[in-house]
Amino acid sequence: MARGATTMEVRADGVAVITISNPPVNALSFDVIASLQSNYGEALRRNDVKAIVLTGAKGRFSGGFDINGFGNKPKNEKPGSFSIDFLTGVVEDAQKPSVAAIDGVALGGGLELAMVCHARVSTPSAQLGLPELQLGIIPGMGGTQRLPRLVGLQKALEMMLMSKSIKGVEAHKFGLVDAIVSADKLVSTACSCALEIHEHKKPWLKSLLRTDRLTDIVEAKKILKSARVQALKQSANLQHPLVCIDVIEEGILFGPRAALMKEVLSGKMLEQSQTSKSLRHVFFAQHATSKIPNITNLGLTPRRILKAAIVGGGLMGSGIATAFILSDIVVVLKEVNEKFLNTGINRIKANLQSFVKKGRMTKDDYENKLSLLSGVLDYEQFRDADVVIEAVIEDISLKQQIFSDLERSCHSNCIFATNTSTIDLQLIGQQTACQDRIVGAHFFSPAHVMPLLEIVRTQQTSSQVIVDLLDVAKKIRKTPIVVGSCTGFAVNRMFFPYGQAAGLLVDYGLDVYHIDHVITQFGMPMGPFRLADLVGFGVAVATGKQYYQSYPERCYKSLLTAIMLEENRTGESSRKGFYLYDDKRQASPDPDIKKYVEKSRKMAGVAQDPKLLKLTDKDIVEMVFFPVVNEACRVLDEGIALKASDLDVASIMGMGFPSFRGGVMFWADSLSAEYVYRRLDGWSKDYGEFFKPCEYLAARASHGASLAATTADGTKSRL
Repeated sequence: MARGATTMEVRADGVAVITISNPPVNALSFDVIASLQSNYGEALRRNDVKAIVLTGAKGRFSGGFDINGFGNKPKNEKPGSFSIDFLTGVVEDAQKPSVAAIDGVALGGGLELAMVCHARVSTPSAQLGLPELQLGIIPGMGGTQRLPRLVGLQKALEMMLMSKSIKGVEAHKFGLVDAIVSADKLVSTACSCALEIHEHKKPWLKSLLRTDRLTDIVEAKKILKSARVQALKQSANLQHPLVCIDVIEEGILFGPRAALMKEVLSGKMLEQSQTSKSLRHVFFAQHATSKIPNITNLGLTPRRILKAAIVGGGLMGSGIATAFILSDIVVVLKEVNEKFLNTGINRIKANLQSFVKKGRMTKDDYENKLSLLSGVLDYEQFRDADVVIEAVIEDISLKQQIFSDLERSCHSNCIFATNTSTIDLQLIGQQTACQDRIVGAHFFSPAHVMPLLEIVRTQQTSSQVIVDLLDVAKKIRKTPIVVGSCTGFAVNRMFFPYGQAAGLLVDYGLDVYHIDHVITQFGMPMGPFRLADLVGFGVAVATGKQYYQSYPERCYKSLLTAIMLEENRTGESSRKGFYLYDDKRQASPDPDIKKYVEKSRKMAGVAQDPKLLKLTDKDIVEMVFFPVVNEACRVLDEGIALKASDLDVASIMGMGFPSFRGGVMFWADSLSAEYVYRRLDGWSKDYGEFFKPCEYLAARASHGASLAATTADGTKSRL
C-alpha cells in the first residue's frame, strides 16, 4: 500500500470499513485526506453499503493533521472545503451512519474526524484530545463546536486550553465515546453499532446539533468569562487561547454552523502568526534532538537498562533516583553514612508523595514504586547495575575517587555517568581505564520534574553508550540533547551571561526588581535575580568563578551577590536574598537591597549611566538575552552543540525560555543576525568586551544568514 492513504473493505453485512494508514501515527496528510474523500464518496454511492466504520491501521486511529502540511496547503483551496463541506456536509449529514473505532491515539484532527461520526467506540487505553493550542493554533475541523456538545463546556475548555488528553475510560464517562471494548473486538463492535444506527435500533446523533450537554447561555457566559481570566493569567503574551474561547462562544451564541466558518478563518490567521511558527519549530526541534549524525544512524541497538545505581542522595541524586523508579527501573542509592542515606530516601519518598497529593499516583502505586528502591553504604549491590550516575558535590578529587571505585566494583559493560554541571569529563575519568564508558548525564533541578537531559560526550565516549543513554532518556520521559564537554556544557554555558548582563545593568543604574519584572513579562518563569535566590548565592558565586576562569575576556564580574553573601544573605533557603521570603516562600522586594547595590557600584568603579535609565522594556530584554545568543553562537561554532534547534530546546526545557518564542536561537533569528550583531557591537563600545559579538555572529550578520548552522531536520542553512 502507498504511504499516506486510506483503504476501504466492504463486509458481507454491508459495512464499509475505511482504514487510515500513514505510519507512524496515521497523520492526516493531504494524500490521506484526498483518499478519505474518495473512499467516502464511493461508500455513499454504493447500494451494497449500509453504514461506514472509520478506523486506523496498526492500533492507532489518527494522531491528527500532518504538521508538515502547514504552509503547503493548496493556494486555491476554498476556506472550509474539508472541515465544513466534506466533514459536515458529506460525512455528518450523510444518509448512511458512520462510527469511529478508536485505538491508540485520536488526537487533534484525528479526534475531530471521530467526532464527526455518529458514534464512537474506543479501547480503554486509547488517548483522545485536542492539543492544537500547543502549536499556537486552534482545532480547525469543527473541534471547537463538537467537543463542548459532547462533553460539556467546562470539560471541553479544559481539554482544549490545557491541551489535556483523556483515556478511553474517562472519555466514555464524559460522553465523548459511546462504548468501551477490547482491541480485538473494536472493529466488529463498531460495525454492529453502525448497523444498529442504520436500522434505527440506536439513535442517529449528529454531534454538531447536540444541545443536551450544554448549559444555558447565562451560565455558559460565566464559564467563558472565567476561562478568559484564567487564560490571561496563565499566558498573557498569547493570543490563540482567547481566539479559541471566542470561537467556542460564537457557536453557543449564534449556532454551531455559523461558528464553523469563524473557526476556519481564525485558524488560518493563527497559522500565519509568529507564535505558531515558533511552537511548530519547537515541535520539530524536540523530535530532532535524538537524531545524532554518525551515532544513531549506525544501526546500534540500545542495551536493556534494568538497574540503575546512584551515588549521592542530595537534591540531585534523590531527584534522579525518583525519575528512574517512576519509570519502573530498579534503583540502588549509595551514601557515605546512615544519616545521609535516610535523608536521601526521605527526599525520594517526599517526591513520590507529592504525586499522590496531586492525584497523579495512588497509594498502591506509591508503595510499588518505593519497592524498587534500596539504600546502601558500599558498592556491593553495584555489581549488576547497568548504569551508574554519580551526583555528589562538585569536587574533582572526590569524583575521581568514585570513578576509580566504580571501575573496580561494576561489570565491564556498565555505563559510568556523572551529573556534574561544570567539571570537564576528561578530568573526572582521568584515573580510569574505561573512558569509552564515561559520559555526562546532566539533569536539571528538580531532576524528577525538569524535562531536559544533557548527555555530554568526550572524544572517547563510545557510540553505544550514547545510544544507550538516549534510550534511557526516552524511558524516563526526558528530552535529550547530546553535547560536547566544556565548562558549563551547552545549557549552563550559553546562559552564564544571563545573570551577568543583569548584574551589569544594575551596576550601571537599573533597578533589580524592574529588570526581573521586564524579563517575566517577556515570558520567563522568573527574572535573573529571583532565579539567583532560588539557586542559592553559594552556588551562583562558585559557578561564576568557573566561568571567570574559563572565559575571562567576556565575563562581567558584578560583586553584588558576593557582597550579600558576606552578610549571610544566601537566597531563598535563608529567606533573604534579593527578595524577602515568608513562611510560604512567597517573595517580596526588600528596601535594604539599595545599600548593597550602592556598595557594588562603588566597588565596580562605575557611575550611573543616564542612557540606561531611558531604556525601554524591549532594550532591557535584548541587553539581557543578546549576550546569551552570542554565547550560544560560540557553543554552536565550537561544535559543543550539534544544531541551533538543540539549543532552542535546551533553552526552553532547561532554562524556561518561553516556548512561544521558539527558543533562544529561533527568537534571535526572527529579529535577524544583523540586528543582534549591530546591537551587541554598539553596547560593546559603551560597556566593554562582555557585549563584543563573536566571529560566528559577525559572519552570519555580514552574509544576511540565519544563526542556525543546521535546521531542526538537520539540513544545512545558507552559510
